[in-house]
Amino acid sequence: MHLIEAIFLGLVQGLTEFLPVSSSAHLRIVGTFLPDAQDPGAAFTAITQLGTEAAVVVFFWRDIVRIVGRWFRSLIGRVPRADPDARLGWLIIIGTVPIVVLGLLFQKQIETAFRSLWLIATTLIFFGVLLGIADMVGAKRRTLEDLTIGHGVIYGLAQSLALLPGVSRSGGTITAGLFLGYERAAAARYAFLLAIPAVFGSGLFELAKSVTESGAAVYSLLETAVATVVAFGVGLAVIAFFMGWISKHSFLPFVVYRVFIGSLLLVLLSLGVIQPF
Repeated sequence: MHLIEAIFLGLVQGLTEFLPVSSSAHLRIVGTFLPDAQDPGAAFTAITQLGTEAAVVVFFWRDIVRIVGRWFRSLIGRVPRADPDARLGWLIIIGTVPIVVLGLLFQKQIETAFRSLWLIATTLIFFGVLLGIADMVGAKRRTLEDLTIGHGVIYGLAQSLALLPGVSRSGGTITAGLFLGYERAAAARYAFLLAIPAVFGSGLFELAKSVTESGAAVYSLLETAVATVVAFGVGLAVIAFFMGWISKHSFLPFVVYRVFIGSLLLVLLSLGVIQPF
């Protein structure tokens, strides 16, 4: 039964990681309605995100190879440091710093208090509305070549908000990008590239902890591994769909969905149908 649950959660992770709806919130919510009614846990969430982030690496492989290659060559003077790809490499590094620092500072809260369904419901609604506003007022003229150090820091701070389940890693960074005037596709592309170091770092850290610690996890390493593989396959299909979608459509359907799910959670919590932890 646990294996079936893990597969289902892997499916949820793959479906929601790249959409601006918060995969960590969905894993937390879905876990409440499974037979054991247990939170899958921050570790399970972080490890299964390795699968969806591997999908990012596959989908953007050519971009990643080009950026990394030109960044390294800029270090030895073979490529000008002002080269767009080399600069993008530096901006990804700069943008990763906030989530690393805040993740370490608030590690205990991330695993406990931040997983309250009251908080998740609130962040789903608030940041959903914020995404809708950004999509309406954003100029949508800038491309990734317009990225500056200041914008990189803002993107990084927005990504760090995803430490709160319900914010959404992609949703938070895309919202920041839209407010800064970036095109939808450019904001999403940078959001996905920016997530790679942070997600792999967090996932591998939690994986190492899971190997050395035993007894506390809801799902075994094997079950978690299966969920991660499922998340990779589903995530690869979803990211291809999403990148095509945002070039032609607004984020309104995701805004409506977030507000609906958040409001439904508030009602269920108020009625005592579900518990916050």
